[in-house]
Amino acid sequence: MGNERFDFDEWAELARSWPETFERRRRAAVEAAIGARPGRRSERLRRLQWRIDRERERAANPMDACVRLHRMMWRSFAGPGGLAERLNAMRGGPVPQRPPGRVLPFPSRRR
Repeated sequence: MGNERFDFDEWAELARSWPETFERRRRAAVEAAIGARPGRRSERLRRLQWRIDRERERAANPMDACVRLHRMMWRSFAGPGGLAERLNAMRGGPVPQRPPGRVLPFPSRRR
């Protein structure tokens, strides 16, 4: 999937009609993209892809997978140690501190 054009409609039809073939091609395309990167970068991408695959496996359906991956990306950007925090630190800006968590009491179910 290097220089070839991505055809969303073709992939969507493949996923609907031939899910096993879609999955095989998806994995091959991901592996080709990761393999085209230099050593250290490909290792990081491989670890990220592993996390993505685990989230997809845990999801109840494709929409749940989409929501899970969206949350994962947002945490990577805005969460502790995320891109936004690192960019602020690089430019000398304030590094946002997370307020300490608060433990919420839950009533016991025992009677």
